Amino acid sequence: MNTTTTTTTIATADLCDDYITSPNRLKVATPFPKFTNYGNVTSFYGEIYTVRCFESNPLVRQTLSTPGNGRVLVVDGGASTRVAILGDMLAKLAHDNNWAGVLINGCIRDSKVIGTMNVGVKALGTHPLKSSKEHLGEDGIIVSFAGVEFVPGHWLYSDEDGIVISEKPLHIPTESKL
Repeated sequence: MNTTTTTTTIATADLCDDYITSPNRLKVATPFPKFTNYGNVTSFYGEIYTVRCFESNPLVRQTLSTPGNGRVLVVDGGASTRVAILGDMLAKLAHDNNWAGVLINGCIRDSKVIGTMNVGVKALGTHPLKSSKEHLGEDGIIVSFAGVEFVPGHWLYSDEDGIVISEKPLHIPTESKL
């Protein structure tokens, strides 16, 4: 049985070579704080959608419960290392609802299980304590961390080398036979 699917591998280093001509036009997340890959997918990209929450994740759950359509959820958790904003159940929601990945300015938990899931997950670290459920947070807003602004509707490209942000898509999907 022949199946056609759209697959693209995009290297952030190549995007920088092709699109960033000056450090003044830099839209690359700074290497500090260091984001670590936790999901089984280490290279992912998609249109950005944002959530801002601090040590409370109901809006993250609500957002990941909706169709992702290949988008990337960027969560500004205030860089908190006191609780986890995402665990295995939310990572499964991201996978099941077609989110390309989740970037968390904060911590995750259940990292061993998340490491087996075919979804991109990048975060500052891990913490075994789950977040509270007291505050909803905000979504669909501009959030800033790691030296860049993450704007809903802009594009995020992430791999082992880093994170690149663009106002428009920088890729051209190619078709391949599986």
